[in-house]
Amino acid sequence: MLYSQTDPATKRAQFRERLASGELLRMPGAFNPLSARLIQDKGFDGVYISGAVISADLGLPDIGLTTLTEVAGRSQQISRMTDLPTLVDADTGFGEPMNVARTVQSLEDAGVSGLHIEDQVNPKRCGHLDGKAVVDTDTALKRIRSAADARRDPNLLIMARTDIRAVDGLDAAMDRAKQLVDAGADAIFPEAMRDLSEFEAMREAVEVPILANMTEFGKSELFTTTQLSNIGVNIVIYPVTLLRSAMGAAERTLDAINADGTQQSVVAEMQTRARLYELLDYEGYNAFDSSVFNFTLDSHH
Repeated sequence: MLYSQTDPATKRAQFRERLASGELLRMPGAFNPLSARLIQDKGFDGVYISGAVISADLGLPDIGLTTLTEVAGRSQQISRMTDLPTLVDADTGFGEPMNVARTVQSLEDAGVSGLHIEDQVNPKRCGHLDGKAVVDTDTALKRIRSAADARRDPNLLIMARTDIRAVDGLDAAMDRAKQLVDAGADAIFPEAMRDLSEFEAMREAVEVPILANMTEFGKSELFTTTQLSNIGVNIVIYPVTLLRSAMGAAERTLDAINADGTQQSVVAEMQTRARLYELLDYEGYNAFDSSVFNFTLDSHH
């Protein structure tokens, strides 16, 4: 009922433990708090909170228009709804080192288990688009140092995302990843790798956990969990997958109403009321209600 019974510090410790095991953790992107509940119900290992999804949810493109307040607010709503660890996209940290530090503490307060900060210039753009620009090494390392220094819970995972592959090539990405780890990154997110061998090269370049971004319509083929696990990837995210699925279904439903004058033809594809109530734990609320109101008045008072 209501929110997760697992406190953020416990979630972070559990996330660190799972990461240390070397297994592949699957973290689909939640587009709202209810979908985070669904991700947990289906037995996934964690929940990803995508900046592109938060933007799109507001009707905005992923070009650095969202604010820290919006991202922290949505992260809190999603994180408190699940016992799973949440990993949030903190873009470039919403400014330079001091802002990065404040971003880290704000997201830590929101209850996330980890966050990633990238080395793109401000304002950033979607990592799988062309025409990205990255900052110099010094700026990239300052962002990660300030992030690592700012956290109060040492278990908060500070992941560094590098977009340099698309700009300067794979060797530059490997070099930068090593430098980011030396600067304090707990994990590496190599963005827009071209194929499995590039992920393998990144895996060999660093000893910390690495993340694979399996986003549709992007630069990478959609590798299976077996393929990724076999080369030693630690986290796989599906950032916009559920939003795309949900919006695709919503569009088909609206088309059906336009075409047929009723939604009857698509009702069979919808989540049932019973299933929604199950995810919302309706029963738990009923039980709470009866326990609170189920009392008898003593005649002496």
